[in-house]
Formats: sequence, C-alpha cells, structure tokens
Amino acid sequence: MRTNLRIIVVTSPNGGDGSLELRLQSKGYQVVTLDNPPSVMGLIYSDPPDVVLMDLATPDQTLLGIIRSLKDDFFFSTIPVIGMIPEWAAEGFDWEEYPLDDFVTTPLSYRDLFTRIALSLRRLRRVFDNNPLTRLPGNTSIQRAIEHAVGKPMGVCYVDLNHFKQYNDVYGFAHGDEVIRMVARIIANAVKEAGEGFAGHIGGDDFVFIVPLEQAEAVSERIIANFTAVVSELFNEEEKARGFYVAHDRKGNEERVPLMGVAISIVPMDSPKIGHYAKVAEVAAELKKMAKKSHRSCYVMDRRK
Repeated sequence: MRTNLRIIVVTSPNGGDGSLELRLQSKGYQVVTLDNPPSVMGLIYSDPPDVVLMDLATPDQTLLGIIRSLKDDFFFSTIPVIGMIPEWAAEGFDWEEYPLDDFVTTPLSYRDLFTRIALSLRRLRRVFDNNPLTRLPGNTSIQRAIEHAVGKPMGVCYVDLNHFKQYNDVYGFAHGDEVIRMVARIIANAVKEAGEGFAGHIGGDDFVFIVPLEQAEAVSERIIANFTAVVSELFNEEEKARGFYVAHDRKGNEERVPLMGVAISIVPMDSPKIGHYAKVAEVAAELKKMAKKSHRSCYVMDRRK
C-alpha cells in the first residue's frame, strides 16, 4: 500500500482536536483537515485527494451536497468517501440519501479506519480502470462509453499531442507527466463546461472525450485555446521566438522539433457507417493522420456521408 496518499478530512467547526490528523500522518498519509465544508469542493477541484473522510456526527445539506457533487462528477466520482458516524446512529443511517463508499463508527478504532482506507482503495482498483496518472477513466470505461454513443448524435473525439515523444526525450519523463496531467485537466474542464459528456485517458498522450455532436467543435476549440495558452509556459523565450527546440534522433542527428500542439479527431456517432466500436477507432485513425499533418493545434471532423 502506498503511504504517500493524500487524504482530506472534513469536520464541523471545532469538530476535532487534531488527533485524527496526527494518527493518519503517522502512517505516512498526507492530510488536510477542513472545518469549513463549503471550501471542500474548491480544494478538491484544484488538487484532488485519494480519499475523503467525512465527519457525519451531525449530517446536514452542505455535507450531503459535497458527497453528491463528488459522486455525480465523472472525474471525481472514483474518490472514496468514507463517513465517520456515531455508533448509535449507524443502524438507522440513511444510506440512500448519503451515497458513501464506506463508513466507520465513532469513537474511532484507528485499526478499523486504516483497514477501511486500504480496502476502499483496493476495491477502487478492482472496479475502476482509471488511469493512475490523470485519474480519468481508462480503456474499459472508454469502450463502454463509445458503444453507448453508437447511433446517437454524439461526437467521439480522439486527442493526442504532436511531438510529445521528443518533448519527453529532451525534457524528461517528470515534465512529460506534468504535461499529460495538464492536458487531462484541460479536457475534463472543457467537457464539464459543455454540460454533458465523458472524458477518458487511453494512455500516454492519447485521450478520448464524448460530447453532443453539436458541441464537439466548440469543445475542441476550447481545448485547443486552453492548451495553446498553457503550452507556452513549457518552453523558454528563445524556443518560443524560434517556434522550435532542438532534439536528437536515434542516430544522434540534430533535429528541429516544433513546439507541441494538440490534434483532435471528431467522429460523428450518428453516421450510418459507424456500427461498432472498432469502426470508430478506424475512422479516428484516418482523421488523426490528417490532423497531424499540421504542426499547429487543430481538429478534423469526419464530414463524409
């Protein structure tokens, strides 16, 4: 079990003496304790934790709203939420109203609490296939979402980065991972702003998002604009002025690599030729070749009938 997991503890004002935080830290967990529930979602959106522990000694609509917001959000729904409930209240607790992943009773048995945390995370790994780097749903969920969209007025959009491998080679995997996380957040936020949709991470620099077809181009433009605004921070002023950086191929030859761009392929799912999951990937691969011919960020939609 990893011991650098991040845990958010949500308590009521003056709801704890700090002993819970100390016991969690003694196990190597990184802990943030919040006694102002309205601030919880902001912190989670900016820096998602691995687990949320919630003091439900006096459950109210604010706490209920936090739980529901997490569980209704495709990006954050996989974060385990463990309720801390008085022993006397556990038997009659409204589990339908509060969609928790698990609970422990208070006064706390720390042995039980640590076990619940470990089991919640192991259960999560078994049930979900989320990418560990970006937290976005992985290939099993992606296939299911695409199959669900077949025949509907939805756009399945494949995203990948131009020249990402060279960037990884020159700047290192740590910087590359930061780029992947950045792109994941840009895509997830753009899909959320559309009001309806799905975002997933195939692996590496390959992503998929699904939105209503009428919004696919607008969401793609938003992703490109946000990526363009952020990508400049990855390069120094000289590289930005030149429009390229210097790398070396496998034979050691110097090459000029354009700054990274994002390529998006949009596949309309109500097209008569789209009958199954494999066909979607085939069409997307054709569009991807077209999109990648440009060294700049762009999207290509299949408009063939």
